[in-house]
Amino acid sequence: MAIVGLSFKSIEARKEPEEIRSEIKVNSVPRINSLKQIRVPTIGKEVLSLDFEFATTYDPKVGEIKIGGELLYMAKDNKEVLAKWEKEKKLPETASLEILNYLFRRCLIKVSVIAEDLQLPPPIPMPKITPKDAREK
Repeated sequence: MAIVGLSFKSIEARKEPEEIRSEIKVNSVPRINSLKQIRVPTIGKEVLSLDFEFATTYDPKVGEIKIGGELLYMAKDNKEVLAKWEKEKKLPETASLEILNYLFRRCLIKVSVIAEDLQLPPPIPMPKITPKDAREK
């Protein structure tokens, strides 16, 4: 069970010309659109190819960032993962956790940079350094 590769195929981002007057809520959601088995010649093995979309939305609607791509995953049993996908459009829990955690890590970093460029709030809270006096109070 391993992530073999990740490639981004599309990035769409927009900021609405709306003045922000209230708290902004940020929500990021990965979605697997399709799954198929392919052969990767460089490693000489069959892997699972997942087409995904990672969308970050803002409420109120001040902007949106979407990333589309392909993730290559090698499972212990590709046939089991494929069968569950074809039957239920779901991944087994162990594969799902590994894949979704990886997508969150990689995509949130990319979305954070894009959000900064568009002057939108980051999708994850950034650490803040405070003076020692403020921490003691």
